[in-house]
Amino acid sequence: MKKVVFVVAPEVFRDEEYIEPKNILEKAGVEVTVASTVVGEIYGKIKIKAQSQMLVKDIDVKDFCGIFFVGGNGASVYFDDKTAHDIAKNFYDSGKIVSAICIAPVILAKAGLLNGKKATVFPSGADILKQNGANYTGKDVEVDGQIITGNGPEAARHFAEVLLEKLN
Repeated sequence: MKKVVFVVAPEVFRDEEYIEPKNILEKAGVEVTVASTVVGEIYGKIKIKAQSQMLVKDIDVKDFCGIFFVGGNGASVYFDDKTAHDIAKNFYDSGKIVSAICIAPVILAKAGLLNGKKATVFPSGADILKQNGANYTGKDVEVDGQIITGNGPEAARHFAEVLLEKLN
């Protein structure tokens, strides 16, 4: 069974960017583990409560086929988080899928993973991607090798479908 870890902020993550991909992946038989800065209840921007099963610092790349950083304003807790950056780099260096949606591609950019890569992000993050060497495209979903980026909640379904396709 394929396994993916979702890295989610403890609060103010985008509900749609969590729910749509999780439902699509689980319906296809992918096991989703949720990691955050806390274990237990985490809170979406709009209304949902979700459960984090593990701390981000405890993610082991060997246990998963890919990593997905969920967007929303709360994702900013990972923008300058060395642990999150190192984990993203470990997934990349292991040849696994590294993905992020909405503002979360900023995490990948600041980790140095988007330098020279095509990527997209919520429009407010475009300058940060460019400053970190990304080739910002502005598309809904962008794929460059094993990196998948999406630009916001409206792209959540398409993003999840592309993520699922890349996992198979």
